[in-house]
Amino acid sequence: MQLTLFGAPGVGKGTQAKLLSAKYKIPHISTGDILRKAVKDGTELGKKAQEIMNRGDLVPDDIMIGIIKDRLNEPDCTNGFLLDGYPRTEAQATAFDLLLSELNINDLKVVNITADDEELVTRLGNRRACKKCNEIFVLDAIKGLENCPKCGAKDSFYLRDDDKEVVIRNRLEVFKANTEPVLAHYQNDGNVISVNGIGNIDSVNEAIINLLEKS
Repeated sequence: MQLTLFGAPGVGKGTQAKLLSAKYKIPHISTGDILRKAVKDGTELGKKAQEIMNRGDLVPDDIMIGIIKDRLNEPDCTNGFLLDGYPRTEAQATAFDLLLSELNINDLKVVNITADDEELVTRLGNRRACKKCNEIFVLDAIKGLENCPKCGAKDSFYLRDDDKEVVIRNRLEVFKANTEPVLAHYQNDGNVISVNGIGNIDSVNEAIINLLEKS
């Protein structure tokens, strides 16, 4: 099974990606992770990407799609893969279409996890991080605690800038601006399934699996 997963910040995309990866025994591929690995391994494309990043520039789409191609050609992708948050733009979607055609893959499924903006603002605003170990907790899970449950640090909980309301709302607007055209690109082919991401983790996962197996 070949999947790509979309979802706004805080919608639970990472959690569902892990569950789907385990369910279908396919690798969960994050573009950020494979980019860092290509740089670390010193591949030809990784070296080019490193030079660009050292200048403070964004890695261009042609190099990124090359790195994705290298990753999809690895043995663990024989039975499928789950891409996390890629493609993010229409240009990337077009390049990805060409790559999939080259790899003789014609059954990509796009899983779009949705949620109401206000719910996401509330959900992310209720997170706190530990200054020492960087673990993230839901407020209810640390209510009344002075020490971090993971590392034991005292009075270390704080609200990250990324989880402040003004930043969250901006992230959501950026996500919509970039993602809606991509979803439209795939909806033309009937390849998008959308699932409400608000609710119990297991029930959301069950809904995704049911729709995937019916499609």
